[in-house]
Amino acid sequence: MTLPPRCKDGGVSESTKPRISARIGAIAESATLAVDAKAKGLKAQGRPVVGFGAGEPDFPTPDYIVEVAAAATHNPVNHRYSPAGGLPELKAAIVAKTARDSRYEVEPANVLVTNGGKQAVYQTFATLLDPGDEVLLPTPYWTTYPEAIRLAGGVPVEVFAGADQGYLVTVDQLEAARTERTKVLLYCSPSNPTGAVYPPEQVEAIGRWALSHGIWVVADEIYEHLTYDGAVATSMPVAVPELADTCVVVNGVAKTYAMTGWRVGWMIGPKDVIKAATNLQSHATSNVANVSQRAAVAALEGSLDAVEEMRTAFDRRRKTIVEMLNAIEGVHCPVPQGAFYAYPSVEGVLGRTIRGRTPQTSAELAELILDEVEVAVVPGEAFGPSGYLRFSYALGDDDLKEGVGRIQALLAEAH
Repeated sequence: MTLPPRCKDGGVSESTKPRISARIGAIAESATLAVDAKAKGLKAQGRPVVGFGAGEPDFPTPDYIVEVAAAATHNPVNHRYSPAGGLPELKAAIVAKTARDSRYEVEPANVLVTNGGKQAVYQTFATLLDPGDEVLLPTPYWTTYPEAIRLAGGVPVEVFAGADQGYLVTVDQLEAARTERTKVLLYCSPSNPTGAVYPPEQVEAIGRWALSHGIWVVADEIYEHLTYDGAVATSMPVAVPELADTCVVVNGVAKTYAMTGWRVGWMIGPKDVIKAATNLQSHATSNVANVSQRAAVAALEGSLDAVEEMRTAFDRRRKTIVEMLNAIEGVHCPVPQGAFYAYPSVEGVLGRTIRGRTPQTSAELAELILDEVEVAVVPGEAFGPSGYLRFSYALGDDDLKEGVGRIQALLAEAH
């Protein structure tokens, strides 16, 4: 065995030490943000790129929220540190909003305000997991979930449900994946990236299965207000009240109120978990920006009229994009019932030649689409297995039709 060079004092030579820790070096870049950044970079060069990458509403934050934030900037109290776990006013608003929208009764001590939903997800896993603990991860999954699990020392265990199942995993599938190391189930409905929504009876069945095996549930409810065709976003601890002591709900204002850049999310969970996560946050970031918190209070206490206007526009775009995608030979797109994503299977296109190139994976197909017709989509590899593309239809109606129209014309050349 070859030993590393030694310094005169007997230590290991600096030149042989890794510059980046193995833990951080193993993190993959967010694929959705990478696609969005590339699309924006090409647009900045003057190229007519249509981007379906980012899961971000194209609407401005409602005026009444912005006005409250603007006023808050002039109040010196917001120029100072505030409690790491969140402003009391915002915690109270989250408690009231949760009771109103989900019929889930909690207390301020059950709430931690975080810097967006991503911090809520990361801190939840960091608080619950020990090295080697397994997390059942319904697949396709949001690209951040497995990275947050691994950062916490956990092991993501993928449980795949394809287009033929409407992207909904079953209790039997979860049971088949369960081991003695299983500690957590990740539950996201409406789903990113598929737009799938679990029906209430399936939510209850999954919750009771988790309860019976002592498995924690981490429930991501960020898209709760964006449902269509009569679908209902059922909160897991409401469907199974006995689960409340082993369930953490993560949520935020980003998607519902078009506030992605304001960075306000939250965790709702048992008091001991919230206290531990608050301790972590006190060292990691301290409080969320006070002006953003004041804006979030205005959002949660205000009318949902603007939310309904956005939902109506998303619904219209949803119908358009599904119809246009399903008109393409070799593409199958289930009708999403929530969020603002379409997730078609493109397996029928792979292996066919298009303009001299024969993509074998959805990553290769996404690259071809961007190169040839300047449309940015996210390949299925970012969310699990190859063979799929994710389209965010949170963009203007004209851009949507133009972008999918280009893809239709390109894939019509496949042979």
